[in-house]
Amino acid sequence: MSENYVAPAQQRWLRACMVCSIVMTYARFRDEGCPNCEEFLHLQGSPDQIDSCTSQVFEGLITLADPANSWVAKWQRLDKYVRGVYATKVSGQLPDDVRTTLEEEYRITYIPRDGSATEAD
Repeated sequence: MSENYVAPAQQRWLRACMVCSIVMTYARFRDEGCPNCEEFLHLQGSPDQIDSCTSQVFEGLITLADPANSWVAKWQRLDKYVRGVYATKVSGQLPDDVRTTLEEEYRITYIPRDGSATEAD
């Protein structure tokens, strides 16, 4: 997972996706997009989308090497995502138009990662 290494001088450029909470640098979001959400967020090459759909304000970090078999990944609702570094809490809300697209076109129920809503079991 050396591709996820961020030098200490670059840590201020870290951002977390508001949908899946993966943490990457602004440059990686710009160059690669979100590995979990690119299909509907379209972050690659779009600074406006990156600013709207990712946040610099997040808490805690979880490194997942095997999300499918990790109880922490299941607890954080990350077990269907790619391996990587994830935030435990991401501050901010998706723009209404992105949320509407998620729910109407992709049938994805958006659950904010900031702790403001809880998942009904």
